[in-house]
Amino acid sequence: MNPRSRYCGGVFDWDRAQVRFDELTALSERPEFWNDPQEAQKLMRERNKLESGMSAITSLERELRDSMELAELAEAEGDSALVDEAHATLAKAQERAAKAELEALLSGEADGNDAYIEFNSGAGGTESQDWTEMLLRMYSRWANARGFKVDLLEEQGGDTAGIKSATILVHGENAYGWLKTEAGVHRLVRISPYDSNARRHTSFASVWVYPKIDESIDIEINEKDVRVDTYRSSGAGGQHVNKTDSAVRLTHIPTGIVVACQAERSQHKNRAAAWDMLRARMYEAELQRREAAAQQLEDSKTEIGWGRQIRSYVLQPYQMVKDLRTGVETSDTSGVLDGDLDRFMAASLAARVAGAADAKVADIE
Repeated sequence: MNPRSRYCGGVFDWDRAQVRFDELTALSERPEFWNDPQEAQKLMRERNKLESGMSAITSLERELRDSMELAELAEAEGDSALVDEAHATLAKAQERAAKAELEALLSGEADGNDAYIEFNSGAGGTESQDWTEMLLRMYSRWANARGFKVDLLEEQGGDTAGIKSATILVHGENAYGWLKTEAGVHRLVRISPYDSNARRHTSFASVWVYPKIDESIDIEINEKDVRVDTYRSSGAGGQHVNKTDSAVRLTHIPTGIVVACQAERSQHKNRAAAWDMLRARMYEAELQRREAAAQQLEDSKTEIGWGRQIRSYVLQPYQMVKDLRTGVETSDTSGVLDGDLDRFMAASLAARVAGAADAKVADIE
């Protein structure tokens, strides 16, 4: 297996990457390169991403070559223990190659950015509010397992249990690139812990993802189009009540987009964070308009309920999590609810890239 050959001509073209890397390196060495700091930073991010991808492939090539040489030597000497060691090393290298191949799919202009995740309960009352809190926990665990940092920006507690809504910010490399595949409605089927008759209930909650934008992305918003509301922040169950109106909610009137932040004690800091969130939501709306599936995604937001889900989590009468877009499924429901989501994200990423490629071919034809 040659990692470089797997990428060339695909989503990571080695020859083109090398040429572009050399171009960016030459540009960065020019005295006037930093005259435009914003453009320079954008180019340096591109260069660093190319360098990281190329280094990963070179490292894999070296590791595979050493492992194959070790396996040949072990087989020639009849050393079964050494053969097993070489095969184990090769298996690990293949896992790394598969992971690197998936990382190469993250080629969108905002894929490398941090990501906001917004949770909202849907049809199902207390059941759905509990399910929404379970989703918040699931994605937080996924992020923590990757070494990402998670900030809780806003949370509205449920009437009896769970949460009605929440927003978190996930800090990490390619956070948005991975999480963007998770946007949609999630459906849970289980025996209700809130039903004294132990009946099976179906609950819905939505997950919407948008990237945290940086200085390289310019989003202009007319302040006259935004309504600003302040209120007292509080955690689930009325805990940690702030005695001042420090929480901030922004409503973009033309689009109906609403964001809120209550993470800080300072209204000023919450207001600044809310504006960052609003700019990010506006940018995500623009990204959706560029994609062929944008209208379908918008249609799915009209109702958090039957027929709108992207994934089903069935705990009763059997154990199954199934992604309705890709067909990927697993019976390890506890693992998924603890944050084991990579298989679903990988399949969705691959499907999006394949869909984009088919669309380009259709345009050419």
